Amino acid sequence: MTDTPPPLPKLNSILMSREGRMLKITLNRPEALNAVSLELHDELVEALWFAQGDPDSDLLLLTGAGRAFSAGGDMDHIARSAENPHLFDHEARMAKRIVFMLLDIDKPIVCRLNGHAVGLGATIALLCDIIFAAEGAKIGDPHVGIGLVAGDGGAVIWAQRIGLARAKEYLFTGELLTAKQAAEIGLVNHCVPAGELDAAVDAFCQKLLGGAMGAIRMTKVLTNLELKRIAHAVMDAGIAMESLSVRSADHREGIAALREKRKPKFGGAS
Repeated sequence: MTDTPPPLPKLNSILMSREGRMLKITLNRPEALNAVSLELHDELVEALWFAQGDPDSDLLLLTGAGRAFSAGGDMDHIARSAENPHLFDHEARMAKRIVFMLLDIDKPIVCRLNGHAVGLGATIALLCDIIFAAEGAKIGDPHVGIGLVAGDGGAVIWAQRIGLARAKEYLFTGELLTAKQAAEIGLVNHCVPAGELDAAVDAFCQKLLGGAMGAIRMTKVLTNLELKRIAHAVMDAGIAMESLSVRSADHREGIAALREKRKPKFGGAS
């Protein structure tokens, strides 16, 4: 422990704050439902890098500002990448870093799922260790709905939380689950009334902070070994396949349909 905690990074799309030995990371684009822009992508890597090395925190709390946790990819950003597929290469590298950093951080990470978590937003939430979700929130990975491969972590974490058969069903359809449904099948740990979310999260965080943190952190390292093995086996192929799908006609059609508020007319696999 240091006498003076190191200064927190000053970021545009993410807020960081301290509450005792807890470091709070808040996705902060409430006007866009915390959709993941290029800037947020890059800043989340920076925030997680700081969090891992921060000597004055033992626990991380990850949440979103406003009504959503994260509504997935920012639509303008997604469309820009579809028009200029080479731009996706940087995003792919950042997505891979986010996945591995969430798995590598040995401090427990608690997710306060205050609202919808979609696409990469769902992956970020599901890679946390413990998830408290507010009633009314929904979670899902609808990459396929816009003609994309769920390659940025969904194929890694969904099956580990709910089993392969259920994971395939939800990743193949992109269906969103309510927080209640997600808790019933073990996708998230707890579903609580929105008005009780803060109290439930705080009580759990204080319980962990009052525990034998060295043992807790090493237990996290141990239980994440298999997850990291799977991530190492899957992520490079997943990013490569998603990169191919970014260049597809089905992806361009999916974006157009979303913007025009109509059902997409996909051409099928070539």
